Amino acid sequence: MQIGCRLLLLLGLLGAAAAQADLYRYVDDKGVVVLDRHGVPPQHIGKGYEVLNDQGRVTRVVPPAPTPEERQRLLEAQARASSDAQLLRLYASVRDVERAQVRKFSELDSVIGITRSNLQSLRTQQANLQSQAAGHERAGREVPKPLLKQIDNLSREQASLRRDIERYQRARKHAEARFAQERQRVAELLGQSE
Repeated sequence: MQIGCRLLLLLGLLGAAAAQADLYRYVDDKGVVVLDRHGVPPQHIGKGYEVLNDQGRVTRVVPPAPTPEERQRLLEAQARASSDAQLLRLYASVRDVERAQVRKFSELDSVIGITRSNLQSLRTQQANLQSQAAGHERAGREVPKPLLKQIDNLSREQASLRRDIERYQRARKHAEARFAQERQRVAELLGQSE
C-alpha cells in the first residue's frame, strides 16, 4: 500500500510539473500557428518562436534567424563599430589626425630623401667606374672583368633603389587617402568640423 501511495504521489507531481511546463508557439510550414509543450522542431527554430508560461503569457521571444543579407549588414556594422572604436582610441580630435599625418609624411619624405641621396651616390660611383672603363678602352686595353662587374652591380642597386622610391611614394599616396578618411570619420564621430 505504501508503494502505491508513493507511486500516486510521484505521478501527481509529474502531472503538476507537466501542467506548469512551458508552451512553445511557432508557425509551421503551412502558416499554421502551433502550440507545443515538447519544444520547437529543428526545421522551424530559424523562423523564430515564443515561449509561453502556464497562464499563456509570453515569457520569451526568440527572433527569427537573420537572412544572409541581414547577417552581412550586421557584420559590416560590427566591423565599422570596431574601426570607429580604434579611431577614437588613436585620436581625440581632428587635430590629432592632422598631427599624425604630418609625422607620417615627414617620416616617408625623409626615407625617400635618403634613398634618393643613396641613388645619387651610386650614380656618381658608376660614372667614375665608367670613366675608368673608358680610359682602359682608349688605351687599347681590355676593361678588367671586376670593373665591369662593379658597374653591373651598381646598375642593379640603382634599379632596386628606384623601385624602393616608387614603393615609398605609393605608400605616401595611400597614407594620404587613409588620413583623409580618418580625418573625416573622426570629425563625424566627434561632431567636429574639419
